[in-house]
Amino acid sequence: MSAKAISEQTGKEFLYKHICTSAAVQNRFRYANVTSETDWDRLTQDHPWLLTERLVVKPDQLIKCRGKLGLVGVNLDLVGVQEWLKPRLMRETTVAKAKGILKNFLIEPFVAHTQEEEFYICIYATREGDHVLFHHEGGVDVGDVDAKAQRLLVGVDDKLSEDSVKEQLFMHVPEDKKEVLVSFVVGLFNLYEDLYFTYLEINPLVVNQNGVFVLDMAAKIDATADYICKAKWGDVEFPPPFGREAYPEEAYIADLDAKSGASLKLTILNPLGRIWTMVAGGGASVVYSDTICDLGGVDELANYGEYSGAPSEQQTYDYAKTILSLMTREKHHEGKVLIIGGSIANFTNVAATFKGIVRAIKDYQGPLKENGVTIFVRRGGPNYQEGLRVMGEVGKTTGIPIYVFGTETHMTAIVGMALGHQPIPNQPPVAAHTANFLLNSSTNSATPASTRTASFSEPRAANDATLAKKPKAGIPAVKATMLFSRNTKAIMWGMQTRAVQGMLDFDYVCSRDEPSVAAIVYPFTGDHKQKFYWGHKEILIPVYKNMADAMKKHPEVDVLISFASLRSAFDSTMETMQYSQIHTIAIIAEGIPEAQTRKLIKRADENGITIIGPATVGGIKPGCFKIGNTGGMLDNILASNLYRPGSVAYVSRSGGMSNELNNIVSHATDGVYEGVAIGGDRYPGSTFMDHVLRYQDTPGVKMIVMLGEIGGTEEYKICQGIKEGRITKPVVCWCIGTCATMFSSEVQFGHAGACANQAFETAVAKNQALRDAGAFVPKSFDELGDVIRTVYDELVANGTIVPAQEVPPPTVPMDYSWARELGLIRKPASFMTSICDERGQELIYAGMPITEVFKEEMGLGGVLGLLWFQRRLPRYACQFIEMCLMVTADHGPAVSGAHNTIVCARAGKDLISSLTSGLLTIGDRFGGALDAAAKQFSKAFDSGMLPMEFVNKMKKDGKLIMGIGHRVKSINNPDMRVQILKDFVKGHFPATPMLDYALDVEKITTSKKPNLILNVDGFIGVAFVDLLRMCGGFTRDEADEFVEIGALNGIFVLGRSMGFIGHYLDQKRLKQGLYRHPWDDISYVLPEHMSM
Repeated sequence: MSAKAISEQTGKEFLYKHICTSAAVQNRFRYANVTSETDWDRLTQDHPWLLTERLVVKPDQLIKCRGKLGLVGVNLDLVGVQEWLKPRLMRETTVAKAKGILKNFLIEPFVAHTQEEEFYICIYATREGDHVLFHHEGGVDVGDVDAKAQRLLVGVDDKLSEDSVKEQLFMHVPEDKKEVLVSFVVGLFNLYEDLYFTYLEINPLVVNQNGVFVLDMAAKIDATADYICKAKWGDVEFPPPFGREAYPEEAYIADLDAKSGASLKLTILNPLGRIWTMVAGGGASVVYSDTICDLGGVDELANYGEYSGAPSEQQTYDYAKTILSLMTREKHHEGKVLIIGGSIANFTNVAATFKGIVRAIKDYQGPLKENGVTIFVRRGGPNYQEGLRVMGEVGKTTGIPIYVFGTETHMTAIVGMALGHQPIPNQPPVAAHTANFLLNSSTNSATPASTRTASFSEPRAANDATLAKKPKAGIPAVKATMLFSRNTKAIMWGMQTRAVQGMLDFDYVCSRDEPSVAAIVYPFTGDHKQKFYWGHKEILIPVYKNMADAMKKHPEVDVLISFASLRSAFDSTMETMQYSQIHTIAIIAEGIPEAQTRKLIKRADENGITIIGPATVGGIKPGCFKIGNTGGMLDNILASNLYRPGSVAYVSRSGGMSNELNNIVSHATDGVYEGVAIGGDRYPGSTFMDHVLRYQDTPGVKMIVMLGEIGGTEEYKICQGIKEGRITKPVVCWCIGTCATMFSSEVQFGHAGACANQAFETAVAKNQALRDAGAFVPKSFDELGDVIRTVYDELVANGTIVPAQEVPPPTVPMDYSWARELGLIRKPASFMTSICDERGQELIYAGMPITEVFKEEMGLGGVLGLLWFQRRLPRYACQFIEMCLMVTADHGPAVSGAHNTIVCARAGKDLISSLTSGLLTIGDRFGGALDAAAKQFSKAFDSGMLPMEFVNKMKKDGKLIMGIGHRVKSINNPDMRVQILKDFVKGHFPATPMLDYALDVEKITTSKKPNLILNVDGFIGVAFVDLLRMCGGFTRDEADEFVEIGALNGIFVLGRSMGFIGHYLDQKRLKQGLYRHPWDDISYVLPEHMSM
């Protein structure tokens, strides 16, 4: 949601910190917070004025009319405050229908004043601008300020002037107070704008000879503006409405939501309730809550929440396990039900999200069975068949009763089943369509365009609607009646390849002549072309870095589809509106601050541009054009007959519910003519009335469906239009959110605009008003499809609609990636791997999650054991590996590898090039003797050859014994690296036969020459053979295989890389210049001059 209430203390803190006014604002930051845990001695130390001044105390928990409820203690000393709090602090009280515990109080200095010094001021936001209400009488008995107060509307982008305040608000203000009040009111309005308030009320505001005193304050801020106002706001805590506790699980889900591009919401209504929901989609979540309450489940409804926007498997798992944890804490004598519902998704992979839910169900299968939980599932959308299958399977394997239904079942039918109001079908009917795009059973691969892009119900002229006309100077622009045609071309802002391909597939199945996407704007790359499919054929669509180039090269484009993020959507949309060719903009992003949205609306109205969104999936005109992911995958396009126009046009707020409407309308009528989801924000770019009037003026539309919701007043304009005769076509309406009036405390639903601030904004009030005006309004959402069918049948009966013969669409190939996702095809993989898997939410090393690696403190040796040997090695083995890496890390700058690295570094080469140069010197003669030593000694030992026989044979064959000999070290000057390793191996390895054999060989070789010692390479080689053979983790064949494939040389390569990198950094740090070898260190041996 966007507009969120803040505590009085937070609101005053914002005011005192940031208001800019010449008026003397008194008692700045003089307030103290009291809870049950307050230490009064510490409190008086921090706020010594508590001991010397008269005080006011009141609860700070979003309670209205505290004075009338007797919840304000006035003119008390500190002892009086404490006495006043005793019967109230941590006690339950009732405010309206809400019962709650008074647990947070605010103490402030008492301000003695007269009634004549009290004033009332309120600023609140609407679509048109910000209203300033002012009354010269304030206080508890101010009464109906809407009727009494002077009112001033400050338009969007306008400024509040001191003159307008004096002239329109201060008619009854005493002259001696006007100047002070004017400065304060203007400063307050500027503060309201700068800090993105949406509501700010002060009552009373006291003005006397000492200055201005803000006594009581209530405020809301636009939480979506956090990224703009973070520096001024700090960390804002949003308290829950009075009567509803703040649960840590709600905070956890809110934190998940903040870190995710998806939408995750949770409100706990009754933790002891037996009916729990886990619903996909902001609109659908409201519909399910409505239906539960309509069927008598309001007292048992435990939670409200939603997950939407394609959350990942891990995010869905985290969300689901939170719900399951909550619902299994307390048993219910009737058992519990979990409703996993949703509309037909537009772009969310249902199977992927269900995998997260299935994981959570498996984790909680014990508690779920103990609590007698029954689960009901209904879902549709991309890959929903696989999602329902895995959900059904987990029910069979766990023994938990799980009933699954797809798009063949009405969206809310599972609620009646769960609550026992209707029987559960033994064998639910199977949907007539599958996930396969190649559904056309006709032998024709193409259908004449004219048969499916004209009106489905009757023939009509091509130009049956007006296009937008750009305004002349000073004249308001006229917006288009027809937003889309089969020739519409669009630019996509953002690299959304899946959405673009979906649009092209829709175009192809509608038999459009050309793709609807002309270009893509993506500021983060250079200009290039992106490959897509047009049917079977590959095509290229240009991608531009900046908007100007795209507009200049594609003058035929008149629609922009913006997938810009919430942070960049405002700027990119304002830029788009500079180009006169654009008459429709769809803004997909959710979470754009309301103040920015209102500026976009104002600019669009001035330019004659229709905005769809923000916070929308877009819209669709069957047979012509669709926006982005609207309508879902091609299987749903075909199942809902969206490839050709019908006779019914609809407008909805919710994107997910718009796809559900596609399904409902296609089953009840001849199909959709056009559908638009205007978006869930408080101020959508275009309104219900805008689109209903377009449909009224479009001949091909024979009836209209509107799905409204709680909050706002736009639906009343439909009522007015029907009454005045402006709307004459049949209108079927339903406003979701009827459950809100049944809750004891305020609930903010999934959409930002879905919250009633007044009684007439409730869904119940709006449904009744629409019914009274003459619209067709069902009794509940369950009956919406029946009412649509009844109205449609009547139009068919009187000849208004003449259904046309159905014509099959052309076939469209399915993308390989999606076909594989659906399990329809298989292909041999190009690579195989068995050591690491990065595809899930957590990195896995040889079957061990990375979190476990750290939890077990396996160290670098343990990780190397997992990745190289696919084993969890014993602790001593991990330590030995780490010791080997340490002793082989470096051996000075003179060795060939380090020398090469240094030369490259001094030649100005980069780290990778220099390191590679050094590594390329590793071989049998430098550093690469580990493998060779291990092989030679193993072969001799395994053949039963005595050490002396081995030495003699190698001498006879003229071969060096790998791992024997050192340039500097000798039997008299031992290599301490070898000694350290030897001590460890002898003390920790279970047995060392190979090492013992090598040491016997060393005795023979050093007797001939003292420097023919077992060097560090040889020691590591033979010791590693002992490790592999004797640790118990490998068979003999496996141990030999690791030696054969070069695993041991990897130890030296990995260890010495550390040293090479050190030499590279050292040379760069010392700023050493280009290396040139000195002449005196080179022996020039040239052939003597030979004369002819």
